[in-house]
Amino acid sequence: MANLKSANSSTPVALGYTMPAEWEPHAATWLGWPHNASDWPGKFEVIPWIYGEMVRKISTGENVRLIIRHKQDEAFARHIFQHVGVDLRKIQFVIHPTNRGWTRDTGPIFVKRKVRSSGFSRPDHRLKAELQTETAIVHFHFNGWAKYDNWRKDTKVPETAARLLGKKLFHAKCVSTQNSKLKTQNFVIEGGGIELNGRGTLISTEECYLHPKIQVRNPGLGKKEIEATLKNYLGAKNIFWLAKGPKGDDTHGHIDDICRFVNARTLVLVREKNLRDENYRPLAENWERIQDLRLEDGRKPEVVELPMPSPLYFDGVRLPASYANFYICNAAVIVPTFNDPNDRVALGILGGLFRDRPVVGIHAVDLVWGFGSLHCLTQQQPM
Repeated sequence: MANLKSANSSTPVALGYTMPAEWEPHAATWLGWPHNASDWPGKFEVIPWIYGEMVRKISTGENVRLIIRHKQDEAFARHIFQHVGVDLRKIQFVIHPTNRGWTRDTGPIFVKRKVRSSGFSRPDHRLKAELQTETAIVHFHFNGWAKYDNWRKDTKVPETAARLLGKKLFHAKCVSTQNSKLKTQNFVIEGGGIELNGRGTLISTEECYLHPKIQVRNPGLGKKEIEATLKNYLGAKNIFWLAKGPKGDDTHGHIDDICRFVNARTLVLVREKNLRDENYRPLAENWERIQDLRLEDGRKPEVVELPMPSPLYFDGVRLPASYANFYICNAAVIVPTFNDPNDRVALGILGGLFRDRPVVGIHAVDLVWGFGSLHCLTQQQPM
């Protein structure tokens, strides 16, 4: 393995790095193999087979880096993949102990920049400067969504990724004011809590990162400090805050269940049309707010309505089922489906927006019992 490189002396943006959009070409997708049965009590046995279907679709167009705890996990994963027809040559097994498998939030978040390299070009061998892409990793210090106690293994995943790939590792930091004293602290954000168009616009929710009492990731930080840190580490130029996420989301408002960019100028936003549904009012407020969104160039985006499935419960618990939790990979857009009439509607809307790759549904009724879905489990590594 390459030595772990530290880049703490400066922020990614100061060195020219920004976070690319999810639809830009991937070198790989990172996943964490499921092993914590408490995430899916009573349904865990089917979860590895859903992973098999996900990996089958993703690996058609890119490599998959699968985080496992030990060789027994690898043997089990290979067994599943062989049965569903995955090309095992596209899978790289990465040994790292984990608490859970929600890689969107615990895995490496990549930024990239273009750098000039000098060399001799053929056939005249004249000196020529060429632009090359260089990627690095930002460590956002996952802390179990400021809710769960078992996260200390997960928070080290970006460090393992940086060692494996030989990438620069930026430790996200922020200066807060506590008791009238300045204090530098680790900055916490999850990949599922931010949505970017790769051009400078970032969307999140107030419920998730600005709530003063519930699941506070960054005590002592206000909106101004949080926005400044996101700009320094991800390259956001303007940041827009929606209100809340759907009921049942134990992350307390992750944006990837609500609003997603499908290209640099177009986003989908979920809407609940049933006035009696408990999601109606909070999701309607998001629609009111989105009218004020301007992109990094000052223009209004195109906003496309995405339906919600009918309320989904298990053991009396409302689940955060949402079609917005899709994942854009090189070969396809994989979308969670819920045996609901709106499955076909949502797939049709997304199919009309993504013309460069197929849109396919993956059954997620069992998966969402873990309070997350396809996007929550995946993390893209850009080219």
